[in-house]
Amino acid sequence: MQKLTLITGPETFLAEREVSRQIARAQSQIPEARVAKAAAAQLTPADLEQLTGTDLFSSATITCITGAEKTPREVEKFLLDCARTIPDHLTLIISHAAGREGKSLLDKLTPLAGVVLPHPPLKAKDLPGFVMEEVRSLGRDIAASAARALVDAVGSDTRSLVGAITQLLADSPTQDETISTSTVNQYFAGMATITQYAVSDDVLAGRVSDAIVKLRWALSTGVPHLAMTSALASSLRQIGNYLSLSGKKRTIRGEDIGIPDWKLRSFTPMAQAWSPTALAAAIRAVSQADAQVKGASTDPDYALERLIIRLAHLRRTAHS
Repeated sequence: MQKLTLITGPETFLAEREVSRQIARAQSQIPEARVAKAAAAQLTPADLEQLTGTDLFSSATITCITGAEKTPREVEKFLLDCARTIPDHLTLIISHAAGREGKSLLDKLTPLAGVVLPHPPLKAKDLPGFVMEEVRSLGRDIAASAARALVDAVGSDTRSLVGAITQLLADSPTQDETISTSTVNQYFAGMATITQYAVSDDVLAGRVSDAIVKLRWALSTGVPHLAMTSALASSLRQIGNYLSLSGKKRTIRGEDIGIPDWKLRSFTPMAQAWSPTALAAAIRAVSQADAQVKGASTDPDYALERLIIRLAHLRRTAHS
């Protein structure tokens, strides 16, 4: 195992993944080692000494310093000293964005590293190839045209692309079949702009399957769990406003219920499918799910999927 591994490049997701891989690799070779990880921007010399030392329960340490380009000046000397004379008990992993910031530190660290793992920015022309390699690494194949279609649908963010690939493989389980353009289009056409509001609209309109697919996609591309419960709560409040006004002999305008006028036409039948009783139960369900995604549940993804199914049932039985 190399004593110093340097991971470079501005591709944040790829660098994070490489850091995790290198930590796992080091642990496989030194299973008794403790793992210490910290962001360079927050370090003090005392922190660095503690991170790179041993403790009472382990004789070896795997230390990972991320975002080394943000290392405070007063810490740079200590980090370089450590990298120059790494003690026997220590395995050091450092990531650096390889831009202008902190370039002097990178120039000094590079010749000291036993392994340098660069992750340069991916150009647009490289993204379909990246998708194909990712799919192959997971034991499947994807047509070049399908890889291009996925990039077109999802965009250039590598984290989003990898999330899309994971979702695509989970939803197309035929292991010996090459993923085609039609399969990509089936799952991802128009998915690049999916937000929590699109999920909310599908849920409250009763489109359960679409809502779950969009939920999984949105979560895989970084939409926060709390944004989902917040969007649903907001939509339910709007439905409540509509129901409170619908019995009165007056024209309901978008501003009365908190939506733009152009949305009123599609919103009206969605709101009319709900009853006050079902709406109250839905609000309680969203409140419970909100608590779960804030930490009351160990699986926030499942909590949201269960919420969608619960809301669908409430809507379906609202007027029965």
